[in-house]
Amino acid sequence: MTSESPRGPLPAERRAHLLDVLDRDGVVRVADLTTELDVTAVTVRRDIARLEREGRLTRVHGGAVTSGPGPASRLTDRGSDDDGAPTRRTVPHAATIGVLAPSLDYYWPGVVRGMEAEARRHGLRIMLRGSSYHTADERPALRHLVEVDGVRGLICAPRMDSPTAGDVVDWLAVSGVPHVLVEREATHGPYRAPLEAVVSDHAAGALVAVHHLAGLGHRRVGLVLSRESPTSRKIAAGWRAACHELGLKHFERLAPDRNRPEFSNVVDEVVDTALTSGVTGLLVHSDPEASGVAQRAMDRGLSVPGDLSIVAYDDEVANLFSPAMTAVRPPRDAVGHAAVDLLVKRLADPARPGHRTAISPRLMVRESTGPVRR
Repeated sequence: MTSESPRGPLPAERRAHLLDVLDRDGVVRVADLTTELDVTAVTVRRDIARLEREGRLTRVHGGAVTSGPGPASRLTDRGSDDDGAPTRRTVPHAATIGVLAPSLDYYWPGVVRGMEAEARRHGLRIMLRGSSYHTADERPALRHLVEVDGVRGLICAPRMDSPTAGDVVDWLAVSGVPHVLVEREATHGPYRAPLEAVVSDHAAGALVAVHHLAGLGHRRVGLVLSRESPTSRKIAAGWRAACHELGLKHFERLAPDRNRPEFSNVVDEVVDTALTSGVTGLLVHSDPEASGVAQRAMDRGLSVPGDLSIVAYDDEVANLFSPAMTAVRPPRDAVGHAAVDLLVKRLADPARPGHRTAISPRLMVRESTGPVRR
């Protein structure tokens, strides 16, 4: 953890810098500010919390975004001045699409970067907003983007576990504003008409991982899923289908958040199962959980991959562990590109049929998987 310098910036200077970055980029990340300011993450979060109380920003997972109208994730095109020197011209406000993201941490920055690149290609500007820690109902944020910020279309990933999720979906369906869901699927109305969406095909990602393990000779395998992740259900569906197709013996475990004390008990249980039932291959969602399982297995005398092959799901930090972990990599960048492209096509042709796009993850083979020992 970064330690604060005794000569670091004063609180007022920190918050001024934070607001400068927010005004410039429309978004700030805790991880970036800890490095820039040489302070702890706790200090940055405290500053963000204070500025949110003052109405200056909105907290989201991993950072903060602008609150209300103002610059956000400014996208520009390049031109030249009268002397031929490069200049940057902000895309007109009328060509703006709104993005409501659930987080600025872990998975979502890669998706947003893909959106930004595709928006730039179409001459569009993205206005990024985030779901607040405290707000279960995302309709006010969506309405603000439409009614105050004047965006032409919406891309969003609503909290489907919220009690108001159905109301958010209903609002989108009847709003008259072109919209695309990202990494979410939903239907509306008595005939359950699907909303347009772009998703990672997580079931296909799990299927690829199981086939990889089976191809290495593993016949007894296990799945460890994050209990709180909306991705887990689809991973489990692909896992079960592949195990059934290949005739593999398998087990599943749901793990709590890795920061909870009971997480270590689940990890021990998984390692116990591997030792007692002859399981030689695991798929674990996500990377930190996979690293935790691998570390505990090695602490108890198992070798990875000699005794136990492990595939991580997400590939955010899987390559940093030792041994570097084989991982399923969801198509974050491609999802962002496809979401903007789909919205642009809807804007150009409001009468076109609804589309749902599923993009396949990739398997990144590294050192944590290998053949079964005979």
